[in-house]
Amino acid sequence: MTAKQIPDVIPPIAFRISDLCTLLESYLEIEQVKEIYRAYLFGAEAHDGQHRRSGEPYITHPLEVAKILADMRMDPQSIIAAILHDVIEDTPTAKEQVAHEFGEEIAELVDGVSKIAQITFNSQAEAQAENFRKMMLAMVKDIRVILIKLADRLHNMRTISVLDNEKRRRIANETLEIYVPIANRLGMNSLRLELEDLGLAALYPTRSRVLKEVIRKARGNRKEIIQQIETSIKQRLCQEDFSCRVMGREKHLYSIYKKMKTKQLSFNEVFDVYAFRIVVDNFDTAYRVLGAMHNLYKPVPGKFKDYIAIPKANGYQSLHTVLFGPYGVPIEVQIRSEDMDKVAESGIAAHWFYKSGEGSAAISAEARTHKWLRSVIELQKNTGNSLEFIENVKIDLFPDEVYVFTPKGEILVLPRGATPVDFAYSVHSDVGNTCVACRVDRRLAPLRTPLYTGQTVEVITAPGAKPNPSWLNFVMTAKARTNIRSYLKNLQQEDAIILGRKLLDKTLAYASRKLEDFKKKEIKKMLKEYNYKEIDELYMDIGLGTRPAPLVARKLIPEEKSKKSKNKSAANKGRSNHPLLIKGSEGMVVSYAKCCHPIPGDAIVGFASTGKGIVIHTESCNNVADYKKLPDKWVEVEWEASTDSDFIAELRLDVANRRGVLAIIASSISDMDSNIENIFMEEKDGTTTSMNITVTVKNRQHLARIMRRVRTNKSVSRIVRKKG
Repeated sequence: MTAKQIPDVIPPIAFRISDLCTLLESYLEIEQVKEIYRAYLFGAEAHDGQHRRSGEPYITHPLEVAKILADMRMDPQSIIAAILHDVIEDTPTAKEQVAHEFGEEIAELVDGVSKIAQITFNSQAEAQAENFRKMMLAMVKDIRVILIKLADRLHNMRTISVLDNEKRRRIANETLEIYVPIANRLGMNSLRLELEDLGLAALYPTRSRVLKEVIRKARGNRKEIIQQIETSIKQRLCQEDFSCRVMGREKHLYSIYKKMKTKQLSFNEVFDVYAFRIVVDNFDTAYRVLGAMHNLYKPVPGKFKDYIAIPKANGYQSLHTVLFGPYGVPIEVQIRSEDMDKVAESGIAAHWFYKSGEGSAAISAEARTHKWLRSVIELQKNTGNSLEFIENVKIDLFPDEVYVFTPKGEILVLPRGATPVDFAYSVHSDVGNTCVACRVDRRLAPLRTPLYTGQTVEVITAPGAKPNPSWLNFVMTAKARTNIRSYLKNLQQEDAIILGRKLLDKTLAYASRKLEDFKKKEIKKMLKEYNYKEIDELYMDIGLGTRPAPLVARKLIPEEKSKKSKNKSAANKGRSNHPLLIKGSEGMVVSYAKCCHPIPGDAIVGFASTGKGIVIHTESCNNVADYKKLPDKWVEVEWEASTDSDFIAELRLDVANRRGVLAIIASSISDMDSNIENIFMEEKDGTTTSMNITVTVKNRQHLARIMRRVRTNKSVSRIVRKKG
């Protein structure tokens, strides 16, 4: 259907739909274009009477979004969904009506793009996070959802000048923080570059304007050198009989601004790099052209990157090299095939360029994208709320990748700074949860070791091994972080329920009562008052220190019995006949204060700390006095007769400055079946050094044996246990 075939009754903005139809006819069937025009009439009627801030009829916005997708040569369903993308949210039109008119597929696309409405959130950040979560999950079902959303955001950014300053800055910031990384992750380079420049202009209008002016002035001085380099490259490729396109590639505004800001560079240092792109017929020619370039100008060592053999996570493929050009100017050169160039500019959208299986780069990009989207589903399952979900996804949206190998030679892409724990979780969640050690390039290495491109990583697992909470201090990937948190959260809840039951039983024992003595309706009444559905929820809060056990006991025990229990407690002079026994294997809800490092054999007290459970202190700890004002938080505790864990003790030593003295002391401690956790040394004078050594011990007797053994060393003049 051409512009002439459009009906005589022409709406005021018919010239835009006619332009769109003309563009669509270049790659779609006539019947498909007619269906798109019918969608336009449906959308125009639904939005009738609505206007944008600029004063234009609202339907102009959906048409512009459709045009952006048509430029990408998207399928007719995407174009129709783009035209209708606001009808569910902004008009009385229901999803069922869209499905009836245009089919379930298009209705699902429109619903996926629509923003969340009619839901109340506690904050703007929470609303945006939930909106983002819905969008990401809709995108997992159908990747076209995010393509329409990106086109929608691009047109909104093109017309953002009509908004007030505060709203303009908020939208620009959201664009740079969320939509730009998504476009980058999907490999949509052209769209990303425009979003970045528009975002910079909206967020920092003065900086953007000044940079544009400086670039405009500097461009004139560069023309001659660019022309000279381009001519030299073309001549050399012609001599070698290569058929290819050569073009100068100017850095865009946001890229210059970002490099100047993050690397603290001047404008001249950034702008003095000359960039060229060479597009060839196939990847084999790309490597041969690379050789010709290295013969024409000398390459800069360490600046060659082969993204053809090892593509980026978003499917991007190209050869990158930096050369010493004429007059010593650096030249960046990208070499890629026509197929790779389409994917580099359009990313996942390039999939719709190909109809019959050709275009291996586009197929590869699509496969990588769907693999990433599957990981998004896993993140959603393991995160507690929308804010946590968006933070974890953003970790994956800013990848500065390293490429490492499995022992079988498979390549895994990880963010820069990733560790063997990240590697383990990227292989499989179970591998991550049970990993205990690793080999990097066949050598044993700590699990917190940063990985670098080209390394081979082997993970060593053990049945029954568990994730370590300290891993959260160094893991980089969202998958590792969410799996560790999820495991620890479940583990903490289980431990808290067991501890909460013990604490409540102990408190009730003061009044010679047990929980089993109370009727079910009494317990149900108490749970209802505290707003719990299950008794385990109450136990968990008691175990985590959120709800003190004595207060719960008072709800269950009649007032007069409660008074008797108080009198009985006073008669016991502050000591209970039913203390909580500490074994050292209570899990995550019993911890040991770092201020005094209690160990079995010490007189101890327990303090219920909100969210942490029970914190154990020594009775002589200086911090205990601060807690005496909170009697409901105190828990009577004692060590069990036998404990089965290692505990931390801190020793302070004065030693003579002699060669090898540290090795001798470390050996003495090791001989006593103890590990050194940490050492801090400071010189007191020219002859003596003070050492603080943190060691693992079983109990006070074990610690005493270690101290006696270390004291036999003639270099040690003093050794004491440090308690705060």
